[in-house]
Amino acid sequence: MRFLAAILLLASAIGAAEPPAPRRIMAVGDSITQGGGATFATYRTVLAAKLRAAGLKFEFVGSQVTTTPQGPLRHEGYGGKNAEFLASILGAKLTAAPADILMIQAGHNHFVEEKPIPGILNATRAMVATARARNPKVVVIVAQVIPAGKLPKYSYIPELNLALAALAKELDRPDQRVLAVDLATGFDVATDTIADRVHPNERGAEKIAQRWAEALTPWLK
Repeated sequence: MRFLAAILLLASAIGAAEPPAPRRIMAVGDSITQGGGATFATYRTVLAAKLRAAGLKFEFVGSQVTTTPQGPLRHEGYGGKNAEFLASILGAKLTAAPADILMIQAGHNHFVEEKPIPGILNATRAMVATARARNPKVVVIVAQVIPAGKLPKYSYIPELNLALAALAKELDRPDQRVLAVDLATGFDVATDTIADRVHPNERGAEKIAQRWAEALTPWLK
C-alpha cells in the first residue's frame, strides 16, 4: 500500500508540475531590426505571428518596444547604429533583460571605404562573448544580412556574409551554440525593399521573418 501511495503521489506531483517558461529571445540590430513604422516593414511582427501560429512558447525581451495589435514586442534595434555600437551596449541590455536566445542582425551602417569587415566581425565576436558571460547556455544566431542596392556603400556585404558564416562556425560549440541564418539568399533588392533599396517592404519582411522562424523553431520546441 505504501508503495502504491508513493507512486500515486509521484504521478500527482508530475501532473502538477508547471509547464516550462517561454524561451526569452532578444533581437539585436539596426533599423531593420527596429522596424520603420509607416516608413518600411517590421519583420519582427511577422516573425512573432509565425511563431505564435506554430504554437511555440516565447517572449521577446529588450528595452525598446514596438506596439502591435497582439501587444508590445520588445527588442534592441537601433536605427543608424552599427555592430560596434551594439557590442558596446549589449552587456547592460542582457543584464536588464536576460535572454535564452540572442538574434544578431548587424552589418549595415558602414561605408565600403572604411573596410569595415574586420570591425564588424570583432564586434560580433564580442557580442557572443558577452552573451555567454551573462548566460553560458545562450543560443546565438547570427544573420548573414540582407543585401542592399545602395552602392558602392554596401558593396562589402557579400564578403561580410561569407565571413559571418565562417565566424559562426568557428564559435559554435556543442554546449554553446552559435549558428548562422542566411537572410541574403533569395532576397531581391529590386522587389523586396522600399525606394531606398536598403530597408524591407512587406515582401522583404516576410522573407526575413520566414528565415528567422526556421532558425528559431528548433530552439522553441
